[in-house]
Order: sequence, then structure tokens, then C-alpha cells
Amino acid sequence: MSDLKNIENFNYGLEKIFPEADDFLPILGTDYVEYYVGNAKQAAHFYKTALGFQSLAYSGLETGIKDRTSYVVVQDKIKLVFTTPMPGSESTEIFDHITKHGDGVKVIALWVEDAAKAWEETTKRGAKSYFEPRVEKDNDGEVVRSGIHTYGDTVHVFVERKNYKGAFMPKFEKWESHYNPTSCGLKYIDHMVGNVDWGQMDIWGKFYREVMGFAQLISFDDKDISTEYTALMSKVMTNGNGRIKFPINEPAKGKKKSQIEEYIDFYEGAGCQHIAVATDDIVFTVSEMKKRGVEFLYVPGTYYDTVGERVGEIAEDMELLKKHGIMVDRDDEGYLLQIFTKPLTDRPTLFFEIIQRKGAQSFGKGNFQALFESIEAEQARRGTL
Repeated sequence: MSDLKNIENFNYGLEKIFPEADDFLPILGTDYVEYYVGNAKQAAHFYKTALGFQSLAYSGLETGIKDRTSYVVVQDKIKLVFTTPMPGSESTEIFDHITKHGDGVKVIALWVEDAAKAWEETTKRGAKSYFEPRVEKDNDGEVVRSGIHTYGDTVHVFVERKNYKGAFMPKFEKWESHYNPTSCGLKYIDHMVGNVDWGQMDIWGKFYREVMGFAQLISFDDKDISTEYTALMSKVMTNGNGRIKFPINEPAKGKKKSQIEEYIDFYEGAGCQHIAVATDDIVFTVSEMKKRGVEFLYVPGTYYDTVGERVGEIAEDMELLKKHGIMVDRDDEGYLLQIFTKPLTDRPTLFFEIIQRKGAQSFGKGNFQALFESIEAEQARRGTL
């Protein structure tokens, strides 16, 4: 698909809607998210089966890559890459990442017009280089990529693909598969949340502001995000056109161990806590995922006793939302519906948020209490609260 077609199909234009963002490296959207995993083939199969992704591309021994195997899956504008190291690899980076973190997000790749310029602008502002701009070519054209480090072992890779027409990128071939389950209705990545350690939220908020030209969209302190037992703080950073939103969470003092502390303990450092994916019909999406084995956090039935008074009239059937545990919140621009999966990995780390926006641009502040009590109930079952 051409870049022009991608732009035409995107949910909002390229105009700068957050003027306080410097926006010196205009980002067109999320290009892909790459996980380092213990078994890429099985991970790809799970995301196809349970979340409705389809086969897109493959890279490995057959394509001339000796040190890793990667499977790429796609659903609408979301591309996920699952990568596993091969034995005998000279590089131990992937092995070390999996040993330390378990399966988790390594690369948050950002689609840009000029990958070399993106690297130059960010590194001169203080970013640590992951790799310098490089041109990758095959018969379908060329892709230019560069990379910088961010929190923990997570990296951003800048991807320039305006001169490429292949399935994904050079050294990948189209992944032909007779098994392609139907979509669950996921459209694009709404936001991605990073968990950082004590006292690190402001540092990384400053990084996104000064190094990448982002603006602070909103912040929450421990008075906003707390229960009787746990608390956290968060800042939401966004680029100028609003396509990229990165909430950054850190723990706050509470009576017991917060979800952020649990994540840091089990992930052994900072990392991507969850990926929020947008849908146009959250009831359909959640229903489909449940049929396919995805487990969601339980929301206490008492939540729905007062939610109607708080959010007012909505188009959806509240009883149906209650049946599926879908939460609702409203801001000045409309309302949103959201639900959170249980962890998608063996460690209680990475999970997905399913979100449907009906005008609202916020992040469900009115749902924090019920959501965090649900998370605490899971922590108590795990013995980590």
C-alpha cells in the first residue's frame, strides 16, 4: 500500500493539533511494534488465533537471515513483528532481552518522512543512538531506518518507506498461509504505555519533550490514580498531530505494591506495559476475542450501578456493556469505552487495552478506581500485592 493511501485511510489528518509540540521530526504514525519472544512462530499463531491478526511477512534462514527468525502479522493499520534468536548468533542482544524480560516489546517503530533526519535531530538533542541511518534494498525498492534508545531496553526505530512497495521490508518475503482467522475489528494503535521506575517519569517526560519535540497532553498524580492500597503517577506525551501518544507511568507510595512495581519486578526494569488498540465496535471486538480465548479483567458489577449517572446518555446498551465488563467514561468532547485484557505473557507484564472513542480524547480517568481495584484483585491472586 502506498504512503498516500495510508495517509488517506488514516483516522485523522497530518495537521498539527497540539501546537505546543515542537514537531521537528513529523511522525506519520506507528509503523510496527516488534516483540522479542522465545518462539516467534507460536507467538504469531496466538495473535492470529486469539486477536484476529493475519499473516503478512516472514524473515529467516530462507530469506538469508541467519541470526533470527521473524514473523509479521497485520490487522488493519497495526503491524506486529515477533522475533526469536537463532542458535550460533554472534549477537546475544535478543537472547539477553528474553532471558531478562521474558517475551516483551523491544521496538516501537515510528513511520517518518526522513529517517536520517529523524536520527540526526534526536541524537543532537541528547538521544543515545541505537543504530545510525542505513539503507536496506531489494527488488521492491528501499527502506531507510535508524534507531535511538528510550526507557529501559526499549528502542524507537525511525522507518522511511516511501520508496518501497514490498510486503514489509527488505530481507522479508510475503508470508503465505491458509490459516488467516477473521479480524476482531482492531483498527490502529491508539497509545502505548511505558512503565518506569521510581522518580523516572519526569526524566522521560523531559526526554520526549526535548529530544523528540512532543508536548505533554495531560498528567495524573497519586490523587487521581489511587485506591486504598496502591497508587501511581502518569504523564501523557504526544506528538504534534496526535497520532503518537505515550503515557509514562511511575509508582507512587501506597500501603501495598502497585501494578507498576509488580511490572518492574517481573520485567526486571522499565518497559512497555500495554498497547491500546482502537476499534469501531468494542462489543463485537470483545465478544470475538472471548470466543477465541482472550481473558479480560473482571469489573465489579457495582461499577455499573452509578456509571450511567456519571457519563449520561450513550448509544450502547449498558446491560451489554456490563455483561462484557466494558467501562465507560466521558470528557468535554464525548465519551469512550474501554476494557483491559489480563497479561498476554506468562509474566504479569504486557497486556492489551481495547478502546473505542466516541469523541473523547481522554484516557478514562473516571474508570481508574474500578480498573485498579480489578488489577489489585489479580495481584492478590498472584500473591504480589
